[in-house]
Amino acid sequence: MQFTLLLLALVATVLSANIHPEFLSFMTKYNKVYNNDVEFLKRMEIFKNNMALAAEWSHQGEAQFGATEFADMTPEEFAELYLMPNLPEYERPEVASYPEVAAGGSIDWRTKGAVTAVKNQGQCGSCWAFSATENLESVNFLATGQLVTLAPQQIVDCDSAWYGCSGGWPYGAFQYLISFGGQDTESSYPYKAVQGTCVANKANIGATISSYKSIGKSDGEIVNALNTAPLSVCVDASRWYLYQGGVIQASQCGKSIDHCVQLIGYNDDGAYWLLRNSWGTSWGENGLLRLQKSGQDTCAMNDAVTTAVH
Repeated sequence: MQFTLLLLALVATVLSANIHPEFLSFMTKYNKVYNNDVEFLKRMEIFKNNMALAAEWSHQGEAQFGATEFADMTPEEFAELYLMPNLPEYERPEVASYPEVAAGGSIDWRTKGAVTAVKNQGQCGSCWAFSATENLESVNFLATGQLVTLAPQQIVDCDSAWYGCSGGWPYGAFQYLISFGGQDTESSYPYKAVQGTCVANKANIGATISSYKSIGKSDGEIVNALNTAPLSVCVDASRWYLYQGGVIQASQCGKSIDHCVQLIGYNDDGAYWLLRNSWGTSWGENGLLRLQKSGQDTCAMNDAVTTAVH
């Protein structure tokens, strides 16, 4: 009996010595609870692997990567739940032209009241619906003076041409909204992070859309369009699950689009684009991130830029 107790104490001591202290801090910060010891040890090992990746990625550029709320998930698990790894080929809509803006400027549409609060898509690859929704919210505000929070759940449930929580392109969301006649308000059609039955109601429409346009791929063309309204952009976000802050350099991400967000500003002095994500405010820089702006097409941000037209 005494030998057994001593053995158990020894095992406990060895286990505690091998517990990653940063993992315990991570669990406390994000209220992580695991079903059993096997799951705990599995998630701790994944966390340790992610911290090694974060250190490697941080050394590749200015942005810092580390222990976010997603740090106990493998890259594959995260992509399956939050990204769109199997998008169909992008079909570029008609490209619009905008008045040229002088170099050396900046804009942040939050300061102009044109951006709603940061949203959270949850474990659903609905970022395309959020990106389209956020763009229409801003375009509607600039046309009407009313900042109405709209319903991405409507697109997830009702746009049968695309894949709900499994992804789509924002221009597909715009096509649906044009055919329906507009987008319901968030209050009338709350977000659920799962694809369900369509219950859109034209009596609850909060904003309308007449058409949509694509933006050219150069930094200058995007800046010209961004000075008229925040835009919908799609990116390679495969490393973003560990992003903590700073300007992500082209050397710190790839070029395979798997996520969509809203482009809300830029700063030529800091050489960055300002984007709003849909993973809540605890991620990144209070839900935002910055990408290098220097003609590098950082994270493929220049490749699929669109906007609704009121």
